[in-house]
Amino acid sequence: MSDTPVLAAGCVLWRRSPVDGDLEVCLVHRPKYDDWSHPKGKLKHGEDAVTGALREVAEETGYAAHLGSELSTALYYANDRPKQVRYWAGAAGEGHFTPNDEVDRILWLRPADARRRLTQPRDAELVDELLASLRSTP
Repeated sequence: MSDTPVLAAGCVLWRRSPVDGDLEVCLVHRPKYDDWSHPKGKLKHGEDAVTGALREVAEETGYAAHLGSELSTALYYANDRPKQVRYWAGAAGEGHFTPNDEVDRILWLRPADARRRLTQPRDAELVDELLASLRSTP
């Protein structure tokens, strides 16, 4: 078992609903784990966290992200190794989702619904951080 953490990055991706203008958060479904989470993934060798977060969001959701505030870093064990995931608030830009082997579905949900749908409690806390960061942004 290695003590060196696996480095990863991602976003709490958000947009204004095209229907009513309410805030929506994007969640991804990973069939391998049958879970709902924020878009994230491991950094490539030599890749910085910002670049990795933007790449992973694009790969998993099909949307470009415009990074805002940095949110909490998640620290946990996955496959008997420590994992460190840096997160940012990410405003969704242009894009279109296409299902793939890694992510077969995405959902755009209001924050309260996103909190309930997320598999891991630590991911739900990131929704609260997103809301706080948006409130503090002029």
